[in-house]
Amino acid sequence: MEKKLKKINTSDENCPVRKTMSLVSGKWTLLILFQINDRTIRYGELKKTIPGISEKMLIQQLNFLVKNEFVSKKAYPEIPPKVEYTLTNLGLKTLPIIEQLAKFGLENLK
Repeated sequence: MEKKLKKINTSDENCPVRKTMSLVSGKWTLLILFQINDRTIRYGELKKTIPGISEKMLIQQLNFLVKNEFVSKKAYPEIPPKVEYTLTNLGLKTLPIIEQLAKFGLENLK
């Protein structure tokens, strides 16, 4: 049996959609999660997969995603610095949502 969503009269601070949007609604957030996906990826490789994102923005978004436990970061003590990113269990839970958004996009591209 499917769980019914509770009807919410206002989209106030208790609204689950608002809470979700505050975590994943950044311009680059879903693209970063989509690109990391179920693999381990280094910063330079990730930067190449997202054309148009600045280094500053990518670093800010990655720090936000690490802080909110969507992404884990592993830094190796070597020169040049080596940093790897992987999705956490919470981050992996976003993939079906992102896949649905991609499907919607493909079905409605003009």
